[in-house]
Amino acid sequence: KPHAVCCRIRFFQVAVSHRRHFTGAPTKQPLIRHTTGMLHRLFNFPSPIRFSLFKKPFSTALSLSSSHTHFTKPSKISSFHPNTSQVLQKFNLYQNNPSLALSYFTHLNQNGFSHNIQTYASFIRILCYWNLNRKLDSLFIDIIAHSKQNPLFQIHNLFESLFENVDVENKNHYLFRAFHVFVKACVSLNMFDEAIDFLFHFQIKKFRVLPSVFSFNFLINRLVMCNEVYMALGVYSEIKRLGLCPNHHTYAIIIKGLCKKGDDLIHASRVFDEMVEAGVTPNSYCYAAFIEGLCNNRMSDLGYEVLQERRKSNAPIEAYAYAAVIRGFCNEMKLDKAESVFFDMEWQGLVPDFHVYSLLIREYCKIGDLQKAEVLYDDMISKGIKTNCVIASCILHCMSGLGMDSRVVDRFKELKHSGVFLDGVAYNIVFDSLCKLGKVDDAVGMLEELKSMRIDLDIKHYTTFINGYCLQGKPDVACSIFKEMEENGFKADVVAYNVLAAGLFRNRHACEAIELLNCMDNQGVEPNNTTHKIIIEGLCSAGKVEEAEAYFNVLKVKSVEIYSSMVNGYCEAGLIEKSCELFCEISNERDISEESCGFKKLSKVMYSKVLAALCREGNIEHARSLFDFFLERGFTPDVVTYTIMIKSYCRLNCLQEAHDLFWDMKSRGIKPDVITYTVLLDGKFKQVNLKRCFSAQHKKGSDATYGVSTILTDMEQTKVSPDVVTYTVLIDGYVKVDNFQEAIRFFNEIIEMRLEPDNVTYTALLSGLLNRGHTEKAAILYNEMSSKGMKPPLPIISKLKRQVIKARKVQFRK
Repeated sequence: KPHAVCCRIRFFQVAVSHRRHFTGAPTKQPLIRHTTGMLHRLFNFPSPIRFSLFKKPFSTALSLSSSHTHFTKPSKISSFHPNTSQVLQKFNLYQNNPSLALSYFTHLNQNGFSHNIQTYASFIRILCYWNLNRKLDSLFIDIIAHSKQNPLFQIHNLFESLFENVDVENKNHYLFRAFHVFVKACVSLNMFDEAIDFLFHFQIKKFRVLPSVFSFNFLINRLVMCNEVYMALGVYSEIKRLGLCPNHHTYAIIIKGLCKKGDDLIHASRVFDEMVEAGVTPNSYCYAAFIEGLCNNRMSDLGYEVLQERRKSNAPIEAYAYAAVIRGFCNEMKLDKAESVFFDMEWQGLVPDFHVYSLLIREYCKIGDLQKAEVLYDDMISKGIKTNCVIASCILHCMSGLGMDSRVVDRFKELKHSGVFLDGVAYNIVFDSLCKLGKVDDAVGMLEELKSMRIDLDIKHYTTFINGYCLQGKPDVACSIFKEMEENGFKADVVAYNVLAAGLFRNRHACEAIELLNCMDNQGVEPNNTTHKIIIEGLCSAGKVEEAEAYFNVLKVKSVEIYSSMVNGYCEAGLIEKSCELFCEISNERDISEESCGFKKLSKVMYSKVLAALCREGNIEHARSLFDFFLERGFTPDVVTYTIMIKSYCRLNCLQEAHDLFWDMKSRGIKPDVITYTVLLDGKFKQVNLKRCFSAQHKKGSDATYGVSTILTDMEQTKVSPDVVTYTVLIDGYVKVDNFQEAIRFFNEIIEMRLEPDNVTYTALLSGLLNRGHTEKAAILYNEMSSKGMKPPLPIISKLKRQVIKARKVQFRK
């Protein structure tokens, strides 16, 4: 394809030249030396026009796809062996009846008729005259596909025959439609060289017919979509040179292309100046393209500023521009700003569509803000906007990640009853939640639903059930599922091996786990850091610390995750001193104060593990000295580390020390999370109950003035919402200090917040009801617990039975 290649090189030169016009970048001399002026070559090419496309074979058995034609065959055709003359006569007869012409053409193809230039041209004339563009699209696509098989069929001959005796000076002639549709066909097949050849070499040179701006727009847009931005800019330059007037869509596409390059945002803004000079007023589509380009280049703040400026000047702004800004802020993880743009959009009277809602819902689910995600979801449904399985799965996955497995099951049922189609991903999430709730059999029972929906099980479903049976303490069944998975043609991946190995270790089958991992190696599945972590921690938890150390030492490349697993393993085995030694050893080898150090993130995890282990042993002095040591080295503890220390002080009833650490954390700009506040609340209630504060390791601490109401107020000010555990602490605390009304208030608040009370929450309230003699209410609450598969401890059940019997005796005596 020497000619096509040469043409592409020329267009690349024009594009580079165009880039120099925009950016000032010099054009490379070797390219200039091997290329000449494009249009000089185009309009003065001495030899007949022979393009690579036109030289390619053409099938003699072309037939339109049945998806494009559904017509009744013409009647009264008994024997079918027509010649070209007879076919042309038929097309001439049907020229005023396009349905019969289409049906006849299909019938010809089905009977193996070999079309030639004349028959194709006759049929194309009918399609063009009746403006049947879709049929024309299909025809040209098939002609292009089959022309690659017949060297005798040349498309330029087809167009010469088509335009024979046609007055090309008549710019409104219906046959000009064929030019546009053929270019569209080439572009839709990503045949950009052929499209450019046809436009500039054939249509302009042979017929002196300027292509329509719509043809150019279609070509430029597809070039931009396919990242051929420089070629698109080259075509744009030729449009202007030929004297064609670009329209709004042309300018918008060029703006989009310049923004896509990323380094031409300033030049993209200059396109608006070009529009003004050309007398074209920018429309909403142009502004939306520019705003979207800024947002796609992580300049969403600037994009929103442009949007607001255009709005102030009463320029038209579409909902799409707002959606682009919201998407940009979401990609930059600036959800507060994305939310404010959402509300601004509604304030302007624009209705957010499904895509806007889904953007925000997905991002809130990613960060675990289920409350906001559900508020948006409910708002979307209330406006009549239909949901889909993707959004449903996002919310279910978020609930699962937050440990709300009961809510996952309930929400799944709600979605199913509402008629939302739920795919294999959604089913896998509910399977996982059922397994975590110990209801593996219920999950297995739902497999029939998948079969009825023709959704096949995949390796993720099998892995979920393997994990479920391991959690249920049935590693033998998990192994059977693993074997069944392989028998059904699914090759186990590293995730499946890791899940089963972890389950075997957890169920004290260390030897089987090691054997499985050896099998994994034999199958050619590469272990990852998670695999090494499972082996080291599993061996340590099984009491095989020496084997874990040997495995650790054999590893040639030790990532931070591997070091972390060894530290964790020592902690699991109760070897706290060894874990401290290893942690301090690797900490001394690296600069943990450097933000760029990849060690820093996981060092916090190890740090927290070691501190937690020391605190569990009651060695608060050692823990505090380690805490202060790392503070001195420039290592700022995170909220998890602070919370571990605060919890330890609260457990020892040293609330003043706990509150001092709490304020130290806030002074360093570290925001407390819901766990931190819950720990403080629990400590305060225990202090109230014990009426004193004493520590064996520290001197007697003074009573902290940080009360429950103060903690709750601080939570509200920092916009930290209580979770189920927080509410449980509050209910249990108020029950124990005989403030039953507050306990009831907080239980009702759980329901209002659409949270799911767990077994501990119900038990705390049930205990309070029994202590106050509310037997009937306690029985109702117990029945509610039972309906949800929850049971209080046996002493509570016994107490309830005694009170029920006592109440019946009293009632009988009356």
